[in-house]
Amino acid sequence: MTKITAAITAVGKYLPEYILTNSELETMVETNDEWIVSRTGIKERRILKEKGKGTSFLAIKAAEDMLKKTSVKPQEIELVIVATATPDMQAASTASYVAAKIGAENAFAFDLESACSSFLYGMSVAARYIESGKYSKVLLIGADMNSSMIDYTDRTTCIIFGDGAGAALFEPNHEGLGVLDEYLRTDGNGREFLNVPAGGSCLTTSQETVKDKLHFVRQDGQTVFKNAVFNMADVCEKILEKNNLTNENVQWLAAHQANKRIVEATASRMKLDSSKVMLNIQYYGNTTSATLPLLLADYEDQLKKGDVIIFAAFGGGFSWGSIYLKWAYNK
Repeated sequence: MTKITAAITAVGKYLPEYILTNSELETMVETNDEWIVSRTGIKERRILKEKGKGTSFLAIKAAEDMLKKTSVKPQEIELVIVATATPDMQAASTASYVAAKIGAENAFAFDLESACSSFLYGMSVAARYIESGKYSKVLLIGADMNSSMIDYTDRTTCIIFGDGAGAALFEPNHEGLGVLDEYLRTDGNGREFLNVPAGGSCLTTSQETVKDKLHFVRQDGQTVFKNAVFNMADVCEKILEKNNLTNENVQWLAAHQANKRIVEATASRMKLDSSKVMLNIQYYGNTTSATLPLLLADYEDQLKKGDVIIFAAFGGGFSWGSIYLKWAYNK
């Protein structure tokens, strides 16, 4: 019997209408367009402004966009995973709500959180469910409303993050396409350098935590940058070595869009030409769990069946890793 692999068979995306430009940020904090672009590559980002709408709204829209591109009915989906660092609320699963609203009434659902590595880890989980032979349609959504945890008076973080969502459908493949290998890592000693201090069980919400702005993202930018540059490049190099791949075998690098310089450093370590590097950070900023599926949705027209894609991500925790995938279809 041919080995079952988990292939991506459809993708979708959603981005809020409101565009927060560098020029507008100049009126909010002490910064300027030239400084932001030179250090991050970001020119603008999308922000969800509608009151009462959160990450689930983004995820639902991305899933609906994906479903429009395929003959798959929502009732056929057996599992919905929402990879996110900004769930709608504590305790109640965002994925459960998303599944209900898109009509995936026969699916079980859960959230998966590992900061900016959430979607990458979700790919691994989705692949295992498909490879087991028990499930044939797994919907993985990466969605984050980062604006909900950003202090727009903090110029070190407000220039980086945006809101958005991307969705990918995983189905069985018998041609050797889809997820072929992975190299995933964590180091919990890094959590002090990138986190939202309050709101969890260690530091519950109080008047003091709100007053001290402890519900917003805080990061040691220099430490995070150094670790991201080294570790993303390192895991990509390891995944190539494990699978006897060279830069000539790789058609695309899909790297987490945290900073253009980090992506370029990873590509340089892999000796990849810039034409093989997926990039959209200039338009969306860092959408955390959504960066990888948004790349796939934006580059879908250029992807060819059999293309080798190397995925890489790095996020708070610290968490990072790389996945080797062969694309399964021509659009």
